[in-house]
Amino acid sequence: MNSSKDKIKSFTDLNAWKEAHKLVLMVYRITKKIPSEELFCLTSQIRRATISITSNIAEGFSRNFNKEKAQFYTVALGSLTELQNQILAARDIGYIPKEDFTLMADQTIVVSKLINGLIKSTRNNIIHNS
Repeated sequence: MNSSKDKIKSFTDLNAWKEAHKLVLMVYRITKKIPSEELFCLTSQIRRATISITSNIAEGFSRNFNKEKAQFYTVALGSLTELQNQILAARDIGYIPKEDFTLMADQTIVVSKLINGLIKSTRNNIIHNS
């Protein structure tokens, strides 16, 4: 965790990005097991949604205005929800073992809480700076 004394200089310093990056690595490792005929379908969608999470956190961090930051963090949360839906489908189809699904699902909860914290903090800054 970043203490209040730690200076956040880069998007890679954000706990939300760090935990989402762990999720990216996990998803890529686990989706290698999905049948190759799904590579350009479900596997690709799962991976794109996951990369979108970290990409939107990074882009939001770079924005100068809190309203823009909040928008990108909200898009990241939407991509996370999309990923949650896709891994449920992959599990129910039988492409992802229950253990792998649980690992990813648990990590999505961690990431969701952190992104929601970013959104709340950024929106509070909008209110206090108005």
